[in-house]
Amino acid sequence: MNRRLDILPLTKSAFAPFGDVIEADPATLRYINNGTTERFHALAAAEAVGEGARVIINLFRGQPRAFPYEVGMMERHPFGSQSFSPISGRPYLVVVSEDEGRPGRPRVFLARGDQGVNYRRNVWHHPLMSLGAASDFLVVDREGPGNNLEEYFFETPFIISEPIL
Repeated sequence: MNRRLDILPLTKSAFAPFGDVIEADPATLRYINNGTTERFHALAAAEAVGEGARVIINLFRGQPRAFPYEVGMMERHPFGSQSFSPISGRPYLVVVSEDEGRPGRPRVFLARGDQGVNYRRNVWHHPLMSLGAASDFLVVDREGPGNNLEEYFFETPFIISEPIL
């Protein structure tokens, strides 16, 4: 089996099985504050299930990855969604898998520096993959009791070649 993964552009339709792409969508535009502010409304919905759970906002600083990169594991969060919105304006990689009782073959997307993603709860994904330099992300996820992290380690890793930016 070919272990090399292609890098695809991040689009709403391609990413739909895994969650939402967070970007300025003219279809959701509302003017607020006497017309001085454009609001792109309801681009994603945060999920937090379980007694005592709440939605929190974090800042993550991702260190750049070296390529070729081995995708040796995936993770998912059974009790809540997790969104990543870049605030450094840099592109990054998004790696997701269909659930086949374990993660299936990963899919890799190149996100622009103005696109965020919201992984639905229970979606297999790779941890944050910054490109080129350390990058900051606004992260919305769940806090609360219970183990909200499941990890899976592949017997043979998949390979991502250097992205062309």
